Amino acid sequence: MDFLPRNKDLITTKQARELNPLVLAYVGDGVHTLYVRMSALASTTGKADKLHKYVTARVNAGAQAECMRRIESVLNEDEEDIFRRARNSHQHSMAKNASVSDYKSASGFEAVIGYLYLTGQEERLQYLMSLCEDESANV
Repeated sequence: MDFLPRNKDLITTKQARELNPLVLAYVGDGVHTLYVRMSALASTTGKADKLHKYVTARVNAGAQAECMRRIESVLNEDEEDIFRRARNSHQHSMAKNASVSDYKSASGFEAVIGYLYLTGQEERLQYLMSLCEDESANV
């Protein structure tokens, strides 16, 4: 994930666990979006509209819930806890085009990604993101 900005102001895992899980999800959404965008750029010289369609198909509640299903069996105890806390948080909005279950699962996925990024666990973040990649996807 050389294309992600390095988090120079790393926080401890204790500090990260004390954050509201929806704050972790907010950060994780940005990290995941940038990851997908940069992965798309690395694999194509496609036009902006094609890139946009590719990215929006992968950065939405349904796709993120599917990513969560792919990685849930390899989560460690801390990551499982972060996921559960975010999934069970009271959310004030819901996605228009996703089920409540997918939306909550996507929030949990984003929180795990945000947690790993903020605590500087780059190798772990890269590993989990690689499990989400769809090998059949082409831009």
